Amino acid sequence: MSETDDHPLRYALVNELHARPFPVLSAPCHAVYVAIKEPLDAANRDRDRDRAHLLDLLDRHGSAHPQPEATHFSGPIGRHELKWESHTEFVTYSAFGKGLSDRPFDPAEAGVFPAGWLAAAPGKRLVSVLIRVEEMPAQESDMLGRLEDWFVPESLAAARILDGSAVIAGDFRIDPAGHMRFAVFVAPGTGARRVGRIVQRICEIETYRAMSMLGLSRARSLGSRLNRLDPQLSALVSGLDGSDQSPEQALHALLGISAELERLAVQFFFRFGATEAYEAIVNQRIAVLREARIGGRQTFAEFMMRRYDPAMRTVKSAEGRLRSMSERAERAAELLRTRVDVERSSQNQRLLESMDRRADLQLRLQHTVEGLSVVAISYYAVNLAAYLVWPLTDPLGLSKGMTMAALTPLVIGAVWLMVRRIRKSFH
Repeated sequence: MSETDDHPLRYALVNELHARPFPVLSAPCHAVYVAIKEPLDAANRDRDRDRAHLLDLLDRHGSAHPQPEATHFSGPIGRHELKWESHTEFVTYSAFGKGLSDRPFDPAEAGVFPAGWLAAAPGKRLVSVLIRVEEMPAQESDMLGRLEDWFVPESLAAARILDGSAVIAGDFRIDPAGHMRFAVFVAPGTGARRVGRIVQRICEIETYRAMSMLGLSRARSLGSRLNRLDPQLSALVSGLDGSDQSPEQALHALLGISAELERLAVQFFFRFGATEAYEAIVNQRIAVLREARIGGRQTFAEFMMRRYDPAMRTVKSAEGRLRSMSERAERAAELLRTRVDVERSSQNQRLLESMDRRADLQLRLQHTVEGLSVVAISYYAVNLAAYLVWPLTDPLGLSKGMTMAALTPLVIGAVWLMVRRIRKSFH
């Protein structure tokens, strides 16, 4: 059997499906999670700096290095297991440790990522999460009591997930130490891989929520700029049927508005597109948890519906408004161009009519000149002919005047025929 040639990327593409495995965690344990993002143009950042920052952390613990050009890495750092991932706009660091501190969500747990090392990161910290994973108490009231002590009741979201495998809770608030906190209570018999997937999903929900919320600040910034452009565009469109401003002037003003809208589109559409993608991931990650209400508390999905969805609608509204204004400007430009074309056609028509009148006048003038030319030529021709003919007519008793009178009709007719022949030859 002959060997089959494989596509050069076949194995790489299949391996990519298994490149980022979920952590394997057993309760009790804790996790520290950090996401770092460049404030500007993060998609085009220097990824070598991200790798150098990772290597700095690994060298602090004498850990092995990842492969060159790797976009993910897992390995031990001291008593913790590190997971590093490089994404389009950000990088994430997850540290998983066994056991729990006596103080719930002790800020000392975040010391696995030293403050000096974080300060030297090629970017800014966007997400910092502490996750506490412990076994589910026998009494539900005990668990709810702990949640009331750990989180702000007004913002607390809690749900039983994955058919009762666990309970997750959090208030989506940043504590005084700068961390967001989540609790996971694991039911007996829940596998370590499932626990790892739950923790990973919580980290992803918070990361993509934060990334999508970046679009809200951009939407608010865009709104103020559109508020300035909208009256200008409305006034220009309203004046299209007036005569106060020439179409050329209006078209020039519209060009400035359209150019500004195009600049805004280039500046904001990437962020809005990313926000839409991140929002979809947040909703998908929450949906796969299969939440069920516990203790009358709002679920993560309900929390997002009340607090998160309005922000996303604001982003979509700003994006839609920008698209609408761009389309209005384009339609106004088409109307102005049509008006300019119509006026130019009218001007051309008037110009042609003027040229026709001038041609008619020139023709009349030409006929007049031809008549005068016949008279002038005939006058001189009659005199010349009289001098030639008079010696012959004098013996006949005809005076010079009678001779000229007899020659005049003949000469005029001959000159007229000659001029007519010349004009026909030109035509």
